[in-house]
Amino acid sequence: MKFSVVTPSFRSSSWLKLCIASVADQEGVSFEHLVQDACSDDGTQDWLPHDGRVKACIEKDQGMYDAINRGLRRASGEILSYLNADEQYLPGALAAVGRAFDRQPELDILLADSLVVDERGQFICCRKSLVPWALLAWTFVPMTTASLFFRRRILDEYNLFFDTRWRGIGDVMWMRDALRLKLRIGVLRRYTSAFTETGDNLSLKPSFLRERQLTVRMRPWWAHWFRWPLHQVHRFRALVNGIYWERPFTYSIYTREHPERRTDFFVAKPTAIWWQRHAQAKPD
Repeated sequence: MKFSVVTPSFRSSSWLKLCIASVADQEGVSFEHLVQDACSDDGTQDWLPHDGRVKACIEKDQGMYDAINRGLRRASGEILSYLNADEQYLPGALAAVGRAFDRQPELDILLADSLVVDERGQFICCRKSLVPWALLAWTFVPMTTASLFFRRRILDEYNLFFDTRWRGIGDVMWMRDALRLKLRIGVLRRYTSAFTETGDNLSLKPSFLRERQLTVRMRPWWAHWFRWPLHQVHRFRALVNGIYWERPFTYSIYTREHPERRTDFFVAKPTAIWWQRHAQAKPD
């Protein structure tokens, strides 16, 4: 089983180096790492074409999802994923995902768990996945793209690429399409990835916030009227699936302070609440 990891990149040189390192040291699996860079002018082009650990393509694109689609079309693996430049895989992530797909050959999509860390690599929160329900998809999609993996067959059979009309929420719309197609989705209860809160993430950009508000207006009438009970259903699912609880643990990632090796971080009191984003969130 071969993995293809696609990374869209634009002006993220220092974070991209850590992302590449986190893929390059995955063990026990066959993989390729395709970096799709949009002609970055921050020094990325000085080193990326010469990095033998990746297959680099430097060309203009129409945004992040166009870059991801370009990478997916170049990919040769059976299991596909995309990892943004500000994200990393944790040790053993791809091997664990490969075993999960082997155990469940019927699965089309696998969702794992992620961590959120700050610029220094310090823990912020856990982000555990649930199998999304179509009924709840207009209110909440419990997944992070850093821990999203899927079989090539959903591209070959359903042409399920990302909609390039979106700038920041194309992954949510992609998952809604997957639910509409009734693709088989499973969860791997393991941390496979880390997302870095850099302060300059796409999810903080005005374009993302505008798109988020647009999707609120796109909701069917019943999703507006029953928003509160739908949220309670999601919270109950999260509670019974242990989303809010975690024991102390250690994770290992690359940092800008030590980009040459992984650094271990111990989390004594894990939390599932992303307090900074929680405080910034506005009622929808």
